Amino acid sequence: MGKVKQPISIVGVPMDLGADRRGVDMGPSAIRYALVQEKLASLGYEVEDLGNLQVPTLESYHEGQQQLKYLREICAVSEDLARTLDKIVERERFPLVLGGDHSIAIGTIAGVARHHQRMGLIWFDAHGDLNTEYTTPSGNIHGMPLAVGLGFGHSDLINIGGYTPKIHAQNIVIIGARQLDEGERKLIREQQIRVFTMHDIDRLGMAKVMDEALQIVTDGTDGVHLSLDLDGLDPKDAPGVGTPVAGGITYRESHLALEMLSEANVLTSAEFVEVNPILDDANRTAKVAVALIGSVFGEKVL
Repeated sequence: MGKVKQPISIVGVPMDLGADRRGVDMGPSAIRYALVQEKLASLGYEVEDLGNLQVPTLESYHEGQQQLKYLREICAVSEDLARTLDKIVERERFPLVLGGDHSIAIGTIAGVARHHQRMGLIWFDAHGDLNTEYTTPSGNIHGMPLAVGLGFGHSDLINIGGYTPKIHAQNIVIIGARQLDEGERKLIREQQIRVFTMHDIDRLGMAKVMDEALQIVTDGTDGVHLSLDLDGLDPKDAPGVGTPVAGGITYRESHLALEMLSEANVLTSAEFVEVNPILDDANRTAKVAVALIGSVFGEKVL
């Protein structure tokens, strides 16, 4: 008999305040339209969809200071998301968050990390998302959530959920990085964060990368969060993202990574972000997200 499958709660966060290119607020709808709930149900999970959090409409607000655009609004949504996930985990359900831009990870991590003595984190992304208001080239907060989780950044951001830091550098891995800002490189060096660039994936192969990644995120931890930005994949496979970077992880490599993560049986929460249907081709990227979610939750060919 197989193990009892933890029930799943889906939350959509139609956030586009953290990004420059519009349309990513439609990401949760696009992923639902690609039949995410049906996919999970077909794998034997009991699934509830809690709908979308309320996110302010960009046109209704002034962006505020250039280095931290829409800070107040993003903080409010992050607090709401943290509370929502806190309740899901208390009900012993698995939180699956659909974005929205990657700034939502500030609230996601705040909500789930409080339930762990020490949480591991897999950051699947073309970017480091390790900027602060002092290093950001754009002022877009979707380039800051990993730094915020580590306790670096504006006090309003790092104290979401009432505690900081949420995560520790020695239990984080970034997979798929191929575009890092100078300030991010500096923080990576200082904090000794393990980054698997595309160069590493090409040289080592994804299986070796995931073996090492899993060792890092499970060393002394009592849970692992997956934060997967669809721009980690090559734009040929996932064109509908706001900040595409050529030369990314292939569709098949992504599935292998997530199949290995599923087999390790350590994942306690997950989010899939930066699906932008306006930039997409017939909802391809959302369909890829749903296929990857299938792999995370144990779907196999045979």
